[in-house]
Amino acid sequence: MLSRSLEKARHAYKTKDIEALRVAHDEHGDEPHGSDHGQYIKSAVYGGLDGIITTFAVVAGVAGASLSAGVVLILGFANLIADGLSMAIGDFLSTRAENEYKEAEYQREKWEFRNYPEGEKKEMIELYMAKGISEEDARTVVDIISKDEKAWLSIMMVEELGLLYDLESPLKNAVVTFFSFALFGFVPLVVPLLNWFHPGMVSDPFLASSLITGLTLFVLGALKSIFTERHWFISGLEMFIVGSIAASAAYWVGDVLGGLA
Repeated sequence: MLSRSLEKARHAYKTKDIEALRVAHDEHGDEPHGSDHGQYIKSAVYGGLDGIITTFAVVAGVAGASLSAGVVLILGFANLIADGLSMAIGDFLSTRAENEYKEAEYQREKWEFRNYPEGEKKEMIELYMAKGISEEDARTVVDIISKDEKAWLSIMMVEELGLLYDLESPLKNAVVTFFSFALFGFVPLVVPLLNWFHPGMVSDPFLASSLITGLTLFVLGALKSIFTERHWFISGLEMFIVGSIAASAAYWVGDVLGGLA
């Protein structure tokens, strides 16, 4: 457990409230150190953003080409499944590859420390001295850390390789990415689907779909600010603009090439 309330510390930093910072450090945090919940939330947000933008680009392209609602649904759902699986598989493979790399480096560092600790200590002293710490202080710090192998290896991974030894679950990342992509990617298809079941229910389905998608993009962009530490409105507006540019490009291409259909 953390010896502070991390969320309150973050809030204190955003508001530059020093008294709130003191209170945050005087309280025991209620979240475990190194929790992977944030990683999965991040996968959900970014998977959702990708899903809604790519699916709406399909809807915009079909609308620009003046094709039927049936074509919108066929291409839209095909995009949901194909791109969703592609993203999930890519997330799975990249996470597993990263884990394998971290594990291999961790085992190498462990072998080096157990077989030639003097050399490893010398290397760590040099790293600390390069940061401006005196040689005497660096030796003192290294002597203390080297008494605990687990602590030593974790710190060495960061200082020497810039890696945090926190292995993620490739399967969980992939599942979160796929379902987030599919869930938010379905948003642009809601109106076309309603109009397909009840023709004429929405007089301008593309406009209605654009409004719903734009609002969802803004909300997801605002949620993204949780991880980027940017202002929620700026982050939301930025994502709305990016999505609008992608949709406009798709609409323009559909309009230009519509005669081929």
